[in-house]
Amino acid sequence: MEYKDYYKILGLEKTADTYKIRKSYRKLAKKYHPDVSKEANAEERFKEVKEAYEVLSDPAKRSEYDAMGSGGFRGGDPFRQYQGQGRPAGGGYDNSSGFSDFFDTFFGRDSFNGGHRRQKPEPQTATISLDLEDIFEGASKRIRIQGGDSVQVKIPKGIEEGKKIRLTGKASNGGDLLLQVHINKHPKFRVEGKDVYIDLPIAPWESALGGGVTVPTLGGSIKLTIPAGTKSGSKMRLKAKGMPGKNVGDQYVVLKVVTPPAKTDEQRAFYEQMQELFEWDPRET
Repeated sequence: MEYKDYYKILGLEKTADTYKIRKSYRKLAKKYHPDVSKEANAEERFKEVKEAYEVLSDPAKRSEYDAMGSGGFRGGDPFRQYQGQGRPAGGGYDNSSGFSDFFDTFFGRDSFNGGHRRQKPEPQTATISLDLEDIFEGASKRIRIQGGDSVQVKIPKGIEEGKKIRLTGKASNGGDLLLQVHINKHPKFRVEGKDVYIDLPIAPWESALGGGVTVPTLGGSIKLTIPAGTKSGSKMRLKAKGMPGKNVGDQYVVLKVVTPPAKTDEQRAFYEQMQELFEWDPRET
């Protein structure tokens, strides 16, 4: 059985992207369409172009085709052949699927059966737990999936809790595996959508007098100026310091006034002096 070079049929390099594949297909399909073409072998070429596009435009089929390569295809390979179905030994299109014997032999189990497209297996879902830093930076991690196999997973920057990463054809039933993202609890930060929150303790004098403090962010520490008279629970916004993505999030610093304990007589006396000096009831309002 003749190996079909789908890249050569479409006049493409193996590095061609989706745009180039679609552009070449449209051009050649128009050129060889039997209704308009005057080429001697127009119908055969049109079928070849259509078949090449069917494979190269489908990420799963293209990946399998690339992995096989011309040197890896053996026309008599038993796990690829469909025997006893009356197909001719050549590379023609005399079969019910409308595609060549090469296509039906290699993709037949997953693509066509008796001229009808097989139903794609249902996707399966699993959970992937990720650290916040991996999501912020974007990462590539090798994980073990169902069946004991390990795969490399690319973590998109800024992916949100509950979103899914699709691994084409990696489910145990041959369908797609959907990895639902779970973000591990972080000791400092919490995430709400694309925004990041952090509770920052400040001293009473920083609250009353204002001043500069150092604030951690996922991208590194920065300096923040606290206005005088800032109350506990106040939020300060750090623009575009949240999770990355098409819509970049912000970071919110929630200020928490923490009162130091009076451990010595001198410190206790200081608090008593404050009590007399301020004559202030925090519950008045």
